[in-house]
Amino acid sequence: MDAFFDPRGVVVVGASLNPSKLGYGAARNLVVSGYRGAIHFVNPHGGRLFDRPIHAAVADVPDPVDLAMILIPGPAVPQALEDCGLRGIRAAIIGSGGFRETGAEGKALEARCLEIARRHQMRILGPNCIGLLDTHLPMDTTFLPLPGPLPGDIAFLSHSGAICEAVIDWARGQGFGLSRLVSLGNQMDLNEADLLAPTAADPHTRVIAMYLEGVGDGQAFIREARKVMREKPVVAIKVGRSQAGRDAVASHTGALAGRDAAYGAAFRKAGVIRAESSEEMFDWARALAWCPLPRGRQMAVLTNAGGPGAIAADALEANGLKLADLSDATRAALREQLPRAASVRNPVDALASAGPAEFAGCLATLLADDGVQGVMVILPPPPMSTAAEVVGAIIPMIRTSPKPVVIVLMGEDLIVQAAKLCRQSRVPDYRFPERAASSLAALVIRSEQLVAHETGIEALDGIRREAAQAILRTALPGASGFLSATSASELAASYGIGIPRQRLAHSASEAVAAAKEIGARVALKVDSPDIPHKSDVGGVALGLDGEAEVGQAFARISESARRAAPEAKIEGAIVQEQLREGVEVIVGVVRDEQFGPLLMFGSGGVEVEGLKDVAFALAPLNAKETDELIDSTWAGRRLRGYRGRPPCDREAVSDALRRLGQLAVDFPEIAEAEINPMRVFERGRGAVALDVRIRLGS
Repeated sequence: MDAFFDPRGVVVVGASLNPSKLGYGAARNLVVSGYRGAIHFVNPHGGRLFDRPIHAAVADVPDPVDLAMILIPGPAVPQALEDCGLRGIRAAIIGSGGFRETGAEGKALEARCLEIARRHQMRILGPNCIGLLDTHLPMDTTFLPLPGPLPGDIAFLSHSGAICEAVIDWARGQGFGLSRLVSLGNQMDLNEADLLAPTAADPHTRVIAMYLEGVGDGQAFIREARKVMREKPVVAIKVGRSQAGRDAVASHTGALAGRDAAYGAAFRKAGVIRAESSEEMFDWARALAWCPLPRGRQMAVLTNAGGPGAIAADALEANGLKLADLSDATRAALREQLPRAASVRNPVDALASAGPAEFAGCLATLLADDGVQGVMVILPPPPMSTAAEVVGAIIPMIRTSPKPVVIVLMGEDLIVQAAKLCRQSRVPDYRFPERAASSLAALVIRSEQLVAHETGIEALDGIRREAAQAILRTALPGASGFLSATSASELAASYGIGIPRQRLAHSASEAVAAAKEIGARVALKVDSPDIPHKSDVGGVALGLDGEAEVGQAFARISESARRAAPEAKIEGAIVQEQLREGVEVIVGVVRDEQFGPLLMFGSGGVEVEGLKDVAFALAPLNAKETDELIDSTWAGRRLRGYRGRPPCDREAVSDALRRLGQLAVDFPEIAEAEINPMRVFERGRGAVALDVRIRLGS
């Protein structure tokens, strides 16, 4: 990878004398960038370009040369790669188009190129990309229009070359620079996971921002991102959030677990901070690059106007942050510095008359409060001084503060100079409080991530893997791949998930005998690997008491199931202890083809798909990750107790989630598993899987 980011020499294959050609643009940018290594050009027509000879062939290029930028028609690329391989070049960027993105013929061309690269032990970036640049080396292999980006500390990896071009121009206008930029293109060889570690190793890069249209290797991406995020924050935007085209699946979990849910869970597992828009991604990236991390969620707001302060208060709360409770000493100190009409409660309104001295004094006071973890300074242009004067007075304090401070410069023409001062001093500035609050929240997320990722996966006791293997070895799934209810419950129980007392009955008399043995009111549920949703076919009877009720119910649900699903193989009926009331939740897992087992938790029962109160996380989970998954739903908050009802046994639910996730991790043949409902009792009384469905895949 050093050949891409620190080559001793670069050759542009397809360099052109024609200024309208991409080969001219790449040659120009390489020269103009100030690259200090050897620069070579290749074109069969020969000539001179930028006072350098154009060689007729790659074989004619003198040493040193480590990296090739190839900009020739697609069909000619294989021969160019062959020539590079024979010349000893081990890194190539293919900027040419006409590959996989054009159809089957282009896909075959791409495969041919990859075979050549593998044979010569060559790594490839692209094809169909614009190249890469490093503003500090410096080096620019792209063919984008000049000027390039300002030197900075944010690296940008992108699947889209057009987005790269737009980001460079926009970043210059916003006054921040880039350390590196890499266009990934079709990812014939190198993908986003491969580029993470070498990008993070760059000492000039403080934050990695990513524009992703997909992920080439889900497991590799998570593995590499988890390593990188310990040293450098990673912020990403993922486009293409629709579930269109996803194959139909049989369980609620599968139906609700769309591709976007999988990406969201993967990003959380990997420690990637997911932005909702490009602007948000770079707002966060600037804050992460330039600000210290807060130690909590309590923020203070300092402004010279009440309206912006109110907007900020709402925005902070909307982003999961809190207005800090200022101490009596802090309020007293603020009162000494401000007019009587000023508000010294948070948000602090210093009034329109506040100037550089008042802002600086109040900011120092707020930062000294142990209950304040960060400050948002909001500055509509002050009437008695300039915004630049105020910013100039507070920047020295911000630069030395161990707490983050972001500035909101509301306006346009009157804040231009103030914005320049902020950017020169690497202090994040925003136009509205909402964007500033969002950026403070990103800092909090990063701070909490670093703590969470130090927590390992706790070992689970009571797991009987051999028993689970035996069940899977002997179980006969139905046509849909589902196990019988009996096998599914036994499999869950082998991993320590609680199930009610129950028996399989093949006849009405066996059902009556099973009910007697259980010795309580019972429920009957038809047992068939071909009927995953029993209530849909009338295959459930509840609250049965006495021989007559049980016998009649067995006949009734059996007949109803046969009538609704005549082809189904019916094993009999599960006779299950009718348990006391509790809160019902759903716990499920579905195997994502890229990222692996995707756990789901939410409100359970028959209306789960209508309610859609669910959240997802990638297995395996530690206790903290499980708590975050549970707390992200209404069902989870409900377990804490509400409207006078006592708290439920959240710990039992957390334990069941981790056990179900571990089951799916240990046995890749499990495509989907779902417990719906899981009934949760009062704190310390446990949780029980009333209905377990498990589907095997190929």
